[in-house]
Amino acid sequence: MDLRYTPEELAFRDEVRAFLKENLPEDVRQRLNNGEYGNKEDLVSWSRILNQKGWAVPHWPEKYGGTGWDPMRQYIFLEETQKWPAPQPLAFGVNMVGPVIYTFGNEAQKAQYLPRIANLDDWWCQGFSEPGAGSDLASLKTRAVRDGDHYIVNGQKTWTTLAQYADWIFCLVRTDTQVKKQEGISFLLIDMKTPGIEVRPIVTIDGGREVNEVFLTDVRVPVENLVGEENKGWDYAKFLLGNERTNIARVGMSKQRIARIRELAGKEMSRGRPLIEDPRFLEKLTAVEIELKALELTQLRVVAADAKRGNTGRPDPASSILKIKGSEIQQATTHLLMQVMGPHALPYHDHDIEGSNMPPIEPDYAAHAAPSYFNYRKVSIYGGSNEIQKNIIAKAVLGL
Repeated sequence: MDLRYTPEELAFRDEVRAFLKENLPEDVRQRLNNGEYGNKEDLVSWSRILNQKGWAVPHWPEKYGGTGWDPMRQYIFLEETQKWPAPQPLAFGVNMVGPVIYTFGNEAQKAQYLPRIANLDDWWCQGFSEPGAGSDLASLKTRAVRDGDHYIVNGQKTWTTLAQYADWIFCLVRTDTQVKKQEGISFLLIDMKTPGIEVRPIVTIDGGREVNEVFLTDVRVPVENLVGEENKGWDYAKFLLGNERTNIARVGMSKQRIARIRELAGKEMSRGRPLIEDPRFLEKLTAVEIELKALELTQLRVVAADAKRGNTGRPDPASSILKIKGSEIQQATTHLLMQVMGPHALPYHDHDIEGSNMPPIEPDYAAHAAPSYFNYRKVSIYGGSNEIQKNIIAKAVLGL
């Protein structure tokens, strides 16, 4: 299998790079390059720039606003935007609920929701996990009881990322309690302005407020907001989670962070010479770079196999490998960044400390080193915990 880019693919890569250089505001790029998470305004404005270009939802079918790119061009676009770096699309809309709607939804739902997702007119969040239903998601207890033209929804969702901004939430709800737990679940689209919805923030270990609890009390949801068939939501959820795992390797993002680590390690001094010249540090960094190259080749193989197989609607089980190794490398890079920053990673600016003789090398980047390190402990859990992914590999890939 030849995994090298063709001349046409190289030309496409150059086109993407030129577009990024010409259209992404430099202050937005610099904030991301400094390790910040970005903000809602940056993401909305960038999404609309992409949508105007026709690149907001590149992997969607063309009739719903997609580009018609083959899997390799989609991969190139994703890698280049992560490496630049540029704000990444709101995954809950673009990668999750959007594909569910155009695959399983009716024509009215497609017409209503898909254009607004592409232009980020609606901010979506994901209502899957519950206090007693995380890795065992099928144990969810949020109920939806039919009442004429509405469902009455009661329950609680947790770890709901960016729900504080959300206009809509897509929820898994239990609509039948008399059958096997996977067979009694439905997929509902719920307007967050509906009476009975309460969002409470959860403060994470890095001090952030990106995740929330969502309480639903007698929330009336029109029956027309049911996606697909009642009690078939588990099938739609498996489809959605497969897409999430495929995109979670974040090879381009890890490349960008490693490049930044090399740059900063060339400035930070250790025992009278740049840290990048320290053999032990360089050994650790090189080991991560080798693992990243192996991950990149594995992802290219998955992409090439996907292109050959065509769009079957089923994710490659090997995508679980991408999730496991991708999350491990992301965590390893945040650890290396902490090692580079040393005392600068503490939650204060060294230059503000009276009598300090430690000149900060990159105060903006240093301010985000520790929060990133703590925040990235989560990546081996969400999108299907790595332990669950290993079971999938054992069964579906190795046949054990």
